[in-house]
Amino acid sequence: MLTSVERDGEVDRVAVEEPLEIRAEGAPVAVTMRTPGDDGELALGFLFGEGLIDGPRHADLDAELSANVIEVGGPLARRPPDRRFYVTSSCGVCGKGALEEVAVQAPPLAPGPRVARELLADLPERLAQPAFERSGGLHATGLFDDAGALLTAREDVGRHNAMDKVIGRALLDRRVPLSELLLCVSGRLAFELVQKAALAGCPILVGVGAPTSLAIELARDRGMTLCGFARGGRVNVYAGPERVG
Repeated sequence: MLTSVERDGEVDRVAVEEPLEIRAEGAPVAVTMRTPGDDGELALGFLFGEGLIDGPRHADLDAELSANVIEVGGPLARRPPDRRFYVTSSCGVCGKGALEEVAVQAPPLAPGPRVARELLADLPERLAQPAFERSGGLHATGLFDDAGALLTAREDVGRHNAMDKVIGRALLDRRVPLSELLLCVSGRLAFELVQKAALAGCPILVGVGAPTSLAIELARDRGMTLCGFARGGRVNVYAGPERVG
């Protein structure tokens, strides 16, 4: 979602950023700053990434409360932390009470497909980013099959939100675990993106930007193929080279 603003006597298109309160079982669980749109997918992807749900749920904006409040059907798989999550558009793990809450355990990943290096390098070119092209202000995540066909793409001011939306859509489409699919993100590869991909069972994660040290460590620990600097027909492989042909 974009809106128009004036600057220097001209009109610019900028990304919308608004809070979304995610509720489950009638109680607030988290507040995240996001770009409105696909909010049900965002809520499901977020709760799945926190280990609070294990499959698709009904999720609706609550007309009685606010357009920025969404209610997810229960019950939850576990009790949420006593401290509510507050997630900014720039940080997907801010507000966690302890590192243990971040390090949600994911099972070892499936062997997954073997993919040509050239295809991995080309994924960012196949990632649809129409709102970014008009505003320059959004991140994107795309879900691809092992032949490089784009299945789902979502944009958001928060890179972690874009991935949550894609994973939420995959939950609704009953594609999770993503054991034969690939994820590609439009920016750098931080810890929380690797964690979300691992929890969704995705064996290959590609990014346009650089990975962090903790992202590489987590990818190697979970047996994930992690690729960064995918641009200009080239890509660096930081973990899981056995899946790269």
